[in-house]
Amino acid sequence: MDDADLPPEWAVHTARVYTPAESERERQYHLYDHSTNDLRLKVAPASLDGDDQPGYALTVTSYPELECSERQRVRTVLTFERCDELARRFMLLFSARYDGAGSLERAREYAAVRTQSHR
Repeated sequence: MDDADLPPEWAVHTARVYTPAESERERQYHLYDHSTNDLRLKVAPASLDGDDQPGYALTVTSYPELECSERQRVRTVLTFERCDELARRFMLLFSARYDGAGSLERAREYAAVRTQSHR
């Protein structure tokens, strides 16, 4: 997904494709930033966070560059494509609820709950 495919308030921060030394399977890693820079989404192999489970994890971080940052794993799924699809859903839900700094936590929770339960 490039910036043109994202909701207007979101941008690609980092997009990498790599092959781990112990594997022949290619992996992907994407970070997406909200225009306020107060929220970041990560779509990455679950194993990067020390998890033993296979698949990809969608993680959201509030205030990613600050000491008071707060991270929450939203969901883990089997494929990168599905996880990236869920990230897009999260972005849309968050953007629909976000109304400035005072509503960041409420909008984040709203998007997280609905993304967790989305099939």
